[in-house]
Amino acid sequence: MATLHTIDDYLAGLEASDAAVIGHVYDIAREVVPDAAQGLGYGMPALTYKGKPLLSVMRAKAHIGVYPFSPAAIVAVVPMLSGVDHAKGTIRFDPAAPLPDDTVRALVDARRAQIDGV
Repeated sequence: MATLHTIDDYLAGLEASDAAVIGHVYDIAREVVPDAAQGLGYGMPALTYKGKPLLSVMRAKAHIGVYPFSPAAIVAVVPMLSGVDHAKGTIRFDPAAPLPDDTVRALVDARRAQIDGV
């Protein structure tokens, strides 16, 4: 398997339907943090902000995983995750039932605030 260095590389290797769902999450994240850049976070293609990993979204066998690199960011949006599988470091959803845009915005905003030290 080729090393993936960017989100664009990763999306290009996915089935179109998965790429559309994952790409949409990244599009929302870029709306919240326009100066986010493509990079890596713990070896995964990710958006980075101020040199720190902001968000990664990856396809797994049975779900799509959202990784904000912060348990605190997930805790901040727990009230918005009713019926959504989540754990300390990830939010998992079925591509047929994507995360609402407002949830993605709140998650990315929480992670950005953490990086900013707010």
